Order: sequence, then structure tokens, then C-alpha cells
Amino acid sequence: MKVLLVEDSSSLRRSISIGLQNLGFTVDQTSDGSEGLSMALTGDYDVVILDIMLPSIDGLTVLKTLRSSHKDTRVLLLSAKSQAEDKVKGLLTGADDYLTKPFSFDELHARLLSLLRRGTLRKDIDKVELAGLILDMQLKTLRFGNKFIDLTPNEYKIVECLFTNQNTIVTPEKLSEHLAGQYDAVSKNSIEAHLSSARKKAKLAGVELPIQTKRGFGYMITP
Repeated sequence: MKVLLVEDSSSLRRSISIGLQNLGFTVDQTSDGSEGLSMALTGDYDVVILDIMLPSIDGLTVLKTLRSSHKDTRVLLLSAKSQAEDKVKGLLTGADDYLTKPFSFDELHARLLSLLRRGTLRKDIDKVELAGLILDMQLKTLRFGNKFIDLTPNEYKIVECLFTNQNTIVTPEKLSEHLAGQYDAVSKNSIEAHLSSARKKAKLAGVELPIQTKRGFGYMITP
């Protein structure tokens, strides 16, 4: 497994790198946000471990640029900020997980393994077509005919999770894990807000998202 480590603390960067290499990971590393962004955009990494406080470009800006470029590499944010609002901000920006400093190496390793397992679930599926809508999971796009529906990363993740679980009720808890990982949670109100926004964008493109709300249970795609 190939990991990109972007961390400005030389001692922490060295300890993480050595620990992961001893476990068989291939690790590229940098202390600079701008260089990390360039490496993440051009390299083929399974996971990016990304500190938030970085020289030249901060980690959240790096993350935003990756997601706006439709780069779907798993991203684990590192931060000394432990407040709930800081975690929510990072996750809603597009991170797959958030780890607060200081942390144990064993926890970091466990979270990486969790991200890697989730990252290999649907590599055999490239596209899902439904009711005239085409979800491209390589390009991370949703379109209706020739019209692209401009979804945010989190709106896209919700639609992807639902489109790939047709005829199954998807609970808010499952959507939360798809958005934020198993160690954090996204509220049902936030999920509803993202879904409402996605529906409005689809209507502007001339189509209804075929998503039903099953009150008390969750959401369901009905082809």
C-alpha cells in the first residue's frame, strides 16, 4: 500500500514513516503543503495522511483542491484541534477520517486499515445508470444526458452510496459512515441538508433524483 505523508513536524513525520515502512507500506513524505498537493494530484496513493497546519498551503486548502479536482484518494486529517466543530469542518471539506494529536501509532494504523478496506469495496464498478442519470465513479460525476449536475464531495458521496445500494434501505448511520468514517458521525440534519441540495441541483438539470425517504428507517433508491 502506498501512502503520502504530509506533516511539518520532522520528528512525527519520521516516526510515522518508519512505523509504516516497518509494516510494509510504501511512504512518500513532505513537510510542505504546496509540494504535498502536487504529489497528491500527480501520484497514485491509497491514502494521504494530511496535517492541517502546514507551510505555504494549509491542509484544508489542499483537501479542497483535491476534491474539486475529483481526486478520490482517501484522506486522513491530522490536527491538534479536538473540538467537534473542527472535526466536522474537516470531514465536510472532504476528509475520510480525522485523527487528533497526540495519538498512538496503533490507532493511526487501525484507521488506515479501515480506510483501505472501504476504499476497495467497489473498484469493479465504474458507472451506475439509473432513470437517465449516469453516476461515474471514476470521474466522480453525476450527469443527466449531456448535463452535469455539480455536486459537492459530500453530496456526491451520499448519491454514490444510495445508487450502489439499490432496492435496499440505507440508514442514516450507514450514510454517516460513508461520509465521515466509522470513528466520527455526521448528523441526520446534515445528511438531509446535503440530500436536499443534491435534489435541487438535479431539478435544475431537468430530472428528479429517484430517492425515497423511508421515515424512521432511512433512504431508498427506487428505479
